[in-house]
Parts: sequence; C-alpha cells; structure tokens
Amino acid sequence: MNADDDAKWLKWVSHQFEAIAGEDREIDLQEFKTALKVKESFFAERFFALFDSDGSGTITLQELLGALNLLIHGNAMDKLKFLFQVYDVDGSGSIDPDELRTVLQSCLKESAISLPDEKLDDLTLALFESADKDQSGSITFEELRDELDNFPEVMENLTISAANWLKPPSSKKTSQMPRHLTSAYWHNNSGKLAILAAYIGLNILLFTLAALKHQSFGASIMVAKGCGQCLNFNCSFIVVLMLRRCLTWLRATWVARIFPLDQNVEFHQLIGYVVVGFTLVHTAAHVVNFVRLTQLEDSPFQFWEYLLTTRPGIGWVHGTASLTGIVLQFLIFIMLVCSCSFVRRSGHFEVFYWTHLSYISIWVLLIIHGPNFWKWLLVPGLLFFLEKVVGLVLSRMASLCIVEVSLLSSKVTHLVINRPSFFRYKPGDYVFLNIPAIAKYEWHPFTISSAPEQEDAIWLHIRSQGQWTNRLYEYFKASDPIYFGAKRLTQSLKLRRSQKKSQVFPLSNENHQFCNIKCYLDGPYGTPTRQIFASEHAVLIGAGIGITPFASILQSIMYRHQKRKQNCPNCHYSWCDDVKDDEMKLRKVDFIWINRDQRSFEWFVSLLTKLEMDQVKEQPGGHFLELHMYMTSALGKNDMKAIGLQMALDLLAKKENKDSITGLKTRTQPGRPDWSKVFQKVAAENKGKVQVFFCGSPALAKVLKSHCEQFSFRFFKENF
Repeated sequence: MNADDDAKWLKWVSHQFEAIAGEDREIDLQEFKTALKVKESFFAERFFALFDSDGSGTITLQELLGALNLLIHGNAMDKLKFLFQVYDVDGSGSIDPDELRTVLQSCLKESAISLPDEKLDDLTLALFESADKDQSGSITFEELRDELDNFPEVMENLTISAANWLKPPSSKKTSQMPRHLTSAYWHNNSGKLAILAAYIGLNILLFTLAALKHQSFGASIMVAKGCGQCLNFNCSFIVVLMLRRCLTWLRATWVARIFPLDQNVEFHQLIGYVVVGFTLVHTAAHVVNFVRLTQLEDSPFQFWEYLLTTRPGIGWVHGTASLTGIVLQFLIFIMLVCSCSFVRRSGHFEVFYWTHLSYISIWVLLIIHGPNFWKWLLVPGLLFFLEKVVGLVLSRMASLCIVEVSLLSSKVTHLVINRPSFFRYKPGDYVFLNIPAIAKYEWHPFTISSAPEQEDAIWLHIRSQGQWTNRLYEYFKASDPIYFGAKRLTQSLKLRRSQKKSQVFPLSNENHQFCNIKCYLDGPYGTPTRQIFASEHAVLIGAGIGITPFASILQSIMYRHQKRKQNCPNCHYSWCDDVKDDEMKLRKVDFIWINRDQRSFEWFVSLLTKLEMDQVKEQPGGHFLELHMYMTSALGKNDMKAIGLQMALDLLAKKENKDSITGLKTRTQPGRPDWSKVFQKVAAENKGKVQVFFCGSPALAKVLKSHCEQFSFRFFKENF
C-alpha cells in the first residue's frame, strides 16, 4: 500500500477497534474471539497471546496496530516468526510432536475436516519427521523455515486472513467492460444471438402486419391487435420448447449444430416474460379503447360493462373476450410468480409444479378469447398431446420397482430401480420419477447416475432439497429393513451378481435397504452432456450433487476407453489407440468435483476409486482421465490457520500415495478453484477442441461461462 492507502487503513482499523473495545479502549480475550470469528478458539487464544505484547490480558490499539503492521507490511521472515510462535505453544523456542498435533487438530476443526485419531497421528509424524532434519525430537525455527522452502506458494501468500476487520479495506477494482459487450461473448454466442435476433424480428413483423391491418380503427386497437397476434405466436411457440421427446431426438441430428437446443429452458423462460409483457400492453390498449368508447355521446355501455360483462358482445364466443382476458391475466401472473427461482429453489417446487399445470386452463381460455389462436396451437398442441400420451403409455408398459435404497450423507437418497429391456438411454440423460407411495400425481426430474452399459438396474441419486425429496428421504429412513421382504439376503446376492456381471462400479454401501416399491419413469430425455462423446477434450465440472450426470458419463467413458485399450502380450504394457471413431472422439477428460464438506465426497468415492484403478497401468502423465477434487470449507495454504495441515496432507499423500480426506490417489485441494489457472492448464495441454460441461448452481455457471468465453471454450450446462 502507498502512503495514502496506509493512512486510510490506519484510520479504518482504529475506527473498527473503537467500535469493538468500547469505553475502556481495550479488547479482552472474549471480545477478541467474537471479532475474529474463527471456528476453533485455539487460534484466537494464540493470536491474542502474541498480540498482547505486555502480557496484561488485554490488547490496546497500539499493540493491535503493531502486530498488524508486522503481518501486513512485514517481510516473509517476520511473518514466518509469527507463525512459529503460534505453533510453539509452550514458548520453549522449539515445537515438539505433541504441540504440532494440537495445532493440526485445531487446523482440522477450522477446515471442517474430520479424521480418526490414527490419521491425525500419521499427519503429525509426516510433517514432524520431514521438518526435524537433525532428528533432535523438536523443530527449531530454522528447520521450519527450511521446510517451508519446499512449499514456495506458502511463502508467497503467507497472511493471517483471520477476520475481515483485521484486513485493510480492499481497494476499488478498476471498471471492466460488461461481459455482454466483449467480442469474446459475441463470438462464442453467435448461434444463440442469431436465433434471438430472428425471434425478435419475427415478433416485430407479426406486430406490424396485424397493426397495419387495423389501421382504420385507431392507435389503441392497432396496438391491441399487434400484441394479440404476437401472443398467438408466443403462447403456441412456448410449447415447442418443452417438447422434450422431440428435442431429445433432434439432438442426434444436424439441427443440433444450427439451433441452440440445449438452451431450450432459457428460451422458454424468456418467452414467458415476453408473454407477460405483451399481455399487459394488450390489456392496457383495450382499456384505453373502452374509455374512448364510453366517452362517445351515443355510447350504449359504461366502462365497467365493457370490462366485466358480455353485454357489449366483444369476442367470438358469446362476447366473452373481456372476461376471459381478465382471467387469463390473473392466471399468467400467478404462473409467472410461482415460476421464479425463489419459489422453485426454496423447497417449494410443488407450488411451481401445480401452478404450471394451469397451462391447460390458459389454452382453453385463449381459444375462447382469440378467434385465431387455435390455428397457431394446432400443430404444437398436437405434438404436445402425443408426447404426453406416449410418455404415459411407456411409463405404464413395465412394472418398475425400487429394489434397493441407500441413505447417503447430506440427505442423499440413492435409488436402484429394475431396468426393463426396452429402456434405452444415453449417459447424462434424465427421467421424470413418480412414486405413488410418496405422492400419487407428482413427477420430478432426476438425472440417471448409472451407465447405459449397466443392463439390469437404473440408479438415481436424489438430494433432499424440497418437500417431495424430503418426504422421500424420511419415508425410507423411517422404514424398517425387516419389512422389505422375507428374502432380503437372496435379493442382495442376486443384485450384486447382476452388478458384477454388468461391470457395475460399486458405490459406498451405507444404509442399504432392499425393498419392492412401485414407481414409474417418464423418459429418458437428452441433455447437453450428449455432446461429450463428440468432444476431443472434455472438462466436466460438478458442484455438489451436480456430479450425478457425470457419474453415468464417467462410467460409460471408461467402459468405451477400455474397449479401445491395447495390451502387449509379452510385457503386459497397456496403451490406448489415439483414433477418433463414431462412438467416442475423446482424447482427454478432466473431471472437477467441488464439494462444500468432506462427507459429500462419500457419494461417489467408490466409483472414482475404480476409475483411478483402471488407469494405474497407463504411462505416467498420460492419463486419459484426470480427477480434480476441491473442498470449499477447507482453508488453503495461504491461511495461517491451515498452513501446517495442508503441508502435512501433502506429505502424507506422497508417502501413502492416497489422499487422507477421500482415500483417492488424487489430492483434495482446499478452497475454490482458480478458474483462470485451471483453464490455462487445459488450454496448454493442446489435446484438441475443448468443451466444458457443468452441472451445479446458476451463480457458478455464470462465472464459468465468462471464463470459457475468454478461452474460446464451448460451454454447456445442465437444465431441467
């Protein structure tokens, strides 16, 4: 910081201190803990003891500024000495194994990592033996400094980063050009923008033609008729975007290369807002016209009669245009509000589901309201009706049963459903699930997490985030396994033999229940992930339960990869032909999984372990599939409360050749990925055209899409 920034920071810190200290102008240990906001009090106590230079039991403003000056402006050696003092609990000038274990235990709590005592001992000894070069039984400051030389990123980023009020105010970021105005955005979204421009142009054309046709009736009628014609088109075209079975079929044709079929949900939402806009303008124009008519001297009706009765005879079905218009306005408004993300994603999906079914009433009212709407709806409505009938027939063709249930961590329900012979799907596809025992008439979409090569079973992983999913989890949680059939062991043996025969990748066997509960499936339906096998270098990014589509895809990828693998009969060396075929063009796959906590990795750790084992014999550095694990609750190496732990995890991972958090060979990285570095590394590998596939939160999707535009990577995200 320059002198001006320094002065501002000093003034700001002083103000923060006075707000916390109160009238005595000193901070005691309890106030310090509250302000620091750390999960484990060990570090608060150690920081307090080191800040309290005179040992008075309180911190003055001068003591605080002195310590902060060292941590903010001091050199690397000053910060390293402070770190050593934190670890030297008894102040003896050296760190013994028990002191180090106490610190690492607190580091684990700060990062929300739970490990058994034996693993904590292993971490302590790994770090201690690496740092204790002279084997004296204690670590001196010089030995800690030498050990940190092996971790240059720690020395570069060493900071306390313990509480916001201990940091200087962040400087204002330089203004950047909005993403939508950059050349990269226009280049990477040219297809989408062209379709959007054509859609806008078509609406303008329809509006203009209808308005000119009624030019002799005045401006208000021209506007009303123009909006009405646009509503005819939009209220029928919005159906086309939800023809899931047709869109799934079109994804396998040349149409998918021209039209952005994978963004059908976004366009559906956009047209929903357009319909609301045209409805408001259409209604307002008619209201203006009604007011004008009532002002005529020979007007036979009053304003309220035009608006609320059939007496004026407006409309082609018994003069009901005004009344149906009011009801339509109400239904469309209710549907819009209940379709917003704050309703759908706040555990009230059922509200969205049931209010969306009012589209049937809206279509009926639109046919009564507008004399030409049925012509626009005829073809889309027929296709929609056929899709519903076909889906209903197919879902009832076979008696499907949930044969096994596993209750996993973070309230995830793993369902194993018997797979009928006619049920064919692609990796990453999803289905609508109906379980009459949970809700008789509700259908909810879930991605299939098993590979198509698994012939006898369909897997679904369902996280409890709403009313229906919570009822599902609680239903099986409350069920006693003894009631799931008299021959549970026989069912288990048959299932496991069928899984072995189908080359199924195992999951963690936690809380298995064998049952026979009736269910129905509507689907399968395609997703953007169908493009993965046509990619050359695919980057798969899953956030939390967003791994679900990739679980199926990764299994299928490795199955196909094994088919292309060659083995030398003499030396047993394995390699994979680098050839492109119609079945799979992939040359490299990077899988990135981001989880908030440690337990979430348990969902698919068995699958990922099997995928790693399948590549053990391939030449080092040439792995077809690379895994990248991130745990956002864990503090990184640039945080003083986690430096020792991350160093110990690195050392033990190299020693045991596996990660202590997940048990995988891939080291779990703390914090969130640095996407610029991640994509720079992907681009530098030069394995072919890169396509990024994401399933997770919309907020992260925006971040990833922006980075993909900078690197000219194609971006796909999962939509329901």
